[in-house]
Amino acid sequence: MQSDAENVRVRGSGTQSVYVTLRREILSMALEPGSPLDEVRLSERFGMSRTPVREALLRLAADGLVTTLPNRNTIVATIDFAGLPTYFEALTLMYRVTTRGAAQRRDAAIMRTIRAHQKDFADAVLARDAFAMIEANREFHVAIAELAGNPYYTTFFTRLLDEGRRILRLYYSTFDDRLPRQYVDEHEEMIAAIEAGDVEQADKLAIDHAAQIVRQIQDYVARDMDRPVAVKLG
Repeated sequence: MQSDAENVRVRGSGTQSVYVTLRREILSMALEPGSPLDEVRLSERFGMSRTPVREALLRLAADGLVTTLPNRNTIVATIDFAGLPTYFEALTLMYRVTTRGAAQRRDAAIMRTIRAHQKDFADAVLARDAFAMIEANREFHVAIAELAGNPYYTTFFTRLLDEGRRILRLYYSTFDDRLPRQYVDEHEEMIAAIEAGDVEQADKLAIDHAAQIVRQIQDYVARDMDRPVAVKLG
């Protein structure tokens, strides 16, 4: 017979498994915005009780990835296209302050981490693996924020990058997941400026990097947001 502590551990591992799986499906757009998330069906799918499923959904809600409606039904959170201008403003600011801050500090271990994530990103671009691209891009910029040394910036930037992953997924699909080499090259230029301690160049590159992403996504939204997009999963 399992002890209470063992039951908690089992339930916790179940919650983590459901959370990780649903999070990947939401971020990769396998579960589209507005899709229903029924606790009973999910518990049947994962072969576990509704408690760990409910706890996983609460974690996803805290991430802003699911929404509970007034009738208590849970759905995959919709993408707030109307709120994109303020989102882009915050995102651009965080690109700048973290990249500038990173250029003012030295930490060989974190630089190795940044380069490792950059390699993962370049490999994903070559493989046309959209999910891996988005994951590696997120980790690359989070590592730069960690080098900058302000944990408040890191936390906020991480949340912004997470919120933007579904938008990036839709955007990448317009390239048929053939992401231009430009993105890889821009990352390399940012690394070079950080390693050189060139704060002004790091700032300029961050501005340009954010601006071209914002411009491309705005063009995509203006062109395609009223049309369904067939997303090929990586």
